[in-house]
Amino acid sequence: MFTSSPLRRRGSAIVAGLAVAGVALTGCSAQGGSDPAGTPMDWTLTDQTAAPSGGIDQITWASYSEPYSLDYAYAFDYADNQVLANVCESLLRLNPDYSLTPSLAESFANPTPTTWVYQIREGVKFHDGTALTAADAVASMSRHLDPEVGSSWYSVYQNVASIEQTGEREVTVTTTIPDSQFNLGMGGAAGVIESAATLAKLGADYGNSTGGVNCTGPMQFDSWKSGEKIELSRFADYWDPELAAQSEKFDFVFMADPTARTNALKSGEVDGTWLLPMDAAQSIKKAGTGDVLFGMNTAVSNLVVSNLAGPLGDVRVRKALLMAIDREGILQAMNSGVGEVTDVHSTRSVWNDADPAATEAAFTDIETYPFDVAAAQKLVEEAGATGAKLKLVTAPISQDFAIVSQATAAAAKSIGLDVTIDTVTPSAYTALFSDPSAREGVDLFYTIWYLSSPDPMEMYGVFRTDEFSNYGNWSDPDYDALVTEAVSTMDPIKRSALAAQAQQITNRELPWLPLAETPTAMFMGDRVTGLSPSISYLYYPWAATLGAR
Repeated sequence: MFTSSPLRRRGSAIVAGLAVAGVALTGCSAQGGSDPAGTPMDWTLTDQTAAPSGGIDQITWASYSEPYSLDYAYAFDYADNQVLANVCESLLRLNPDYSLTPSLAESFANPTPTTWVYQIREGVKFHDGTALTAADAVASMSRHLDPEVGSSWYSVYQNVASIEQTGEREVTVTTTIPDSQFNLGMGGAAGVIESAATLAKLGADYGNSTGGVNCTGPMQFDSWKSGEKIELSRFADYWDPELAAQSEKFDFVFMADPTARTNALKSGEVDGTWLLPMDAAQSIKKAGTGDVLFGMNTAVSNLVVSNLAGPLGDVRVRKALLMAIDREGILQAMNSGVGEVTDVHSTRSVWNDADPAATEAAFTDIETYPFDVAAAQKLVEEAGATGAKLKLVTAPISQDFAIVSQATAAAAKSIGLDVTIDTVTPSAYTALFSDPSAREGVDLFYTIWYLSSPDPMEMYGVFRTDEFSNYGNWSDPDYDALVTEAVSTMDPIKRSALAAQAQQITNRELPWLPLAETPTAMFMGDRVTGLSPSISYLYYPWAATLGAR
């Protein structure tokens, strides 16, 4: 896995090709298992597992990677946030169904179009025993505005003019324009509140293996043994009895090798993992040491079109390439058929508060792109692009990278395009998302893009002109005006009608090529139960809910 440089600012969604590790687009055996890659798998979505029978002394959880940082300003990746969600809390709580409810802010209001007012909860303690104050909230939130910090979550704060304490327990955020998305972002890492004293004391060591963190969550940070594990324990003075930790101790052990992680799951050495290696999912399931679970997700796999000055600047060529890619075949090969092909850039899971009619229009009143090589070849010919050369960059990060890159090159060749695959190191691949110079001459690269708030406008803000994560510099003034209007519309019903239009435009224009949406995949061992397998595990204190089966 990879993250952007902490000195770069990125949009408020993750870049990642993830969840599985290293097999090519062939019929080779899954790592750690005996099922051929791509063997179809029966699956259903699980909302919630059974409640625990009681507490438990120790839980050990496998992480596919060591976190980059536990500093909430830089916690922008799966390895970071799966830990941080249990230790640090935000103003609002993003629940497993992606609803938002009060957390460290016991209430919030939008008294004027450009102000958000938060009442900070009384009776909350940091892990060092000191009391949560409004000043802590101001200090924590203000870091996202500091260019010296270079927060990965700056996009949530991009319209903020000021953050001030306006009462004993009151914080007022003033924005330059009405901004519906700001409050929606307060359920994720962008809304985390840390002790102002701790931030000042630890300085550059805040959030790393030396300094750790001092937050308010149901579990507290104990130690970080680099290259080995992070140790947490139950926080006895946690303010919310409904989410008091069920386990005394909780260890995240780092297992970057997918075979080792698979074997640890099958043997019962560890109690679970997120980002289950899908190429080994069936053999893990057959081992009988626990449950392979699939939960709600907000992610779409995409090919990012990063050069609109080249052949892909013609929308006919973009449509042709998407129609030539066997997306069903890709889904089978990389995910054993778990998930579904999509023609849009968001999932229904972030449309919960929308007008049902708007949601229906957003997902049905769209162009579809069936697998049709003949029609795709005709589009390429009409565009005068036959023989055009494209460069796709990939990296040896996971199974899906290899599968998507090879399938895309084959699809391009079948319609008269010539794709060269350039394989770079994972760190060089990360640079594609943070450094424009790294994208020079690059036409395509792969990402899985998930949303951190319950609103599709988080996704469609990405495609506005000059947005940091608009990697191909796609630009449409009418689209920009539509998105700005939607962001400034506080009523979710009215906003969803505008969001539907944004989804229809991007579906038609394809600034990125959507491939598939897949559920969250995880493993829960037979010693434990109590969590929801939702992608909210990146922000919701899921580890606290796990207890004895």
